[in-house]
Amino acid sequence: MCLGIPARIVEMHETQGLPMGVVDFGGVRREVCLAYVANDVKVGDYAVIHVGFAISKVDEAEARRTYEVLREMSQLDELEWMKDVADRAEGV
Repeated sequence: MCLGIPARIVEMHETQGLPMGVVDFGGVRREVCLAYVANDVKVGDYAVIHVGFAISKVDEAEARRTYEVLREMSQLDELEWMKDVADRAEGV
């Protein structure tokens, strides 16, 4: 299963000519490639992140709805890790 998870962009910069940024998944921060969305996003915006790439911009309401679905899905034993991500994002 492939899963893209929304994250808030907290920093944007360039690395070797490639648009990059730091995103926040409710307290967990990761560096991601912003090449696909660089012209559409700014710091504070939300983007769907998949395997280290921001693949689309989403609004905050959609990000929160996605976190709620992840929280509901975490009721399944094999998806328990999703609850941690969704819970941390609650305060986003």
